[in-house]
Amino acid sequence: MNEATIEERLNELEIRVAFQDDVINTLSEQIARQELDIRELWHAKQHLHKQLKDMAPSNIRAEEDETPPPHY
Repeated sequence: MNEATIEERLNELEIRVAFQDDVINTLSEQIARQELDIRELWHAKQHLHKQLKDMAPSNIRAEEDETPPPHY
């Protein structure tokens, strides 16, 4: 291997590393955004679940409070 070939290979490797660093940074940012989205969705789900629980007792009677069916 001559010096020119080694330098070309070294330049190519440096370009690849730079590209990989850029991809890694992009993916890391994307993961961070997705984690925030997931947390926001989880909190929204918890809020909706609480609202549903608060609403459920007023719409549905407990079994012991139900009137028995009529007997014919």
